[in-house]
Amino acid sequence: MKLRVLVPDEVVLDAEVVSLMAEGEDGHFGIKPRHIDFVSALPPGLLFFTRKDAAEGEYLAVDRGILVKQAETVTVSTRRAVGGVPLEELLTTVTERFVELDDRERAVRSAVARLEAGFLRRVMDLK
Repeated sequence: MKLRVLVPDEVVLDAEVVSLMAEGEDGHFGIKPRHIDFVSALPPGLLFFTRKDAAEGEYLAVDRGILVKQAETVTVSTRRAVGGVPLEELLTTVTERFVELDDRERAVRSAVARLEAGFLRRVMDLK
């Protein structure tokens, strides 16, 4: 099956693979070529895949994204992906860069929600 990993400005990976393991919102799962069509939301984490012509598997760190398996193609769309480095560095990337950013995004969203609520209260006071 074909595995494609896409970020907004490039194709990070386009390879023939014999298996893929990933973590979805509901836990870990594996996909092989004859797997039924499938869709999963991906939290920041690691993809583990074995290329068709390789004896050993590879890891790829991905940020939050979507995985779609349709026919013989698995497409992962994410904001960021990092590969080609040792596993320890990928784990650090996931925990420090991807998860930390999600914490910052939550803080920003919370601040924006408070600003919006305050704005709406003031508008209501004007009436």
